[in-house]
Amino acid sequence: MEVSTVRKHTLVEEVSDRLAEAIRKGRLAVEGLLPSERQLAEQFGVSRPVVREATKRLELQGLVEVRQGIGIRVIDRLHAPVSSAARLLLPEEGERLRQALEVRAILEPEIARRAAERATGTDRERLQQLHEVLKSASDLSAAMEADLAFHRELARVSGNEIFGLMLDSIADLGRESRRATMSEAGVGRAVKQHASVLKGILAGDGKAAERAMRIHIESAVGDLLSLRAREVKQ
Repeated sequence: MEVSTVRKHTLVEEVSDRLAEAIRKGRLAVEGLLPSERQLAEQFGVSRPVVREATKRLELQGLVEVRQGIGIRVIDRLHAPVSSAARLLLPEEGERLRQALEVRAILEPEIARRAAERATGTDRERLQQLHEVLKSASDLSAAMEADLAFHRELARVSGNEIFGLMLDSIADLGRESRRATMSEAGVGRAVKQHASVLKGILAGDGKAAERAMRIHIESAVGDLLSLRAREVKQ
């Protein structure tokens, strides 16, 4: 590889990192759109091809979306590459959802434990509010989103950003599995199991929250397997 090519790649990485940092800090986007490619090149003191390669890198990472005639839009879908890869690797939906639930069964009990140990008063209030949203959900779609929001908030409260990122990376799969399992067992059981997790959080009892979350996820796995077994027989 020529030295000039190496330097270009290094410069692209540097601009990509600087762009990502500016986006996360809200310094560049106006109503969700970044400045034009020409303006970014001037701002960062590089050529337009370097900016183009840097934004392509960020697009692959799920941070921006480049649209012809519109510009560079911030989308903040860092999980998108994982969701897309899962669909390619596991084209059969049932197996894809089962494996996603297995991942959650490993991650989420630990998230619940840490959330119980680290939650502030404000965090507990927020989790209670999200639980009430689930209880009052008017339909399956609203219940799915409320369920997802509760789990995301637990990840945030756990104090580990990587936990949240990992859950977001399978969020789309989570919606699909929730649709299947809530249709199978009903929203009422999810409400009841969330209440058990919340009880542990409010008491600051990490072991209780962990145990309740494990039961919650394992129940979902069982529901999905039952549903798949019936589908195979049909």
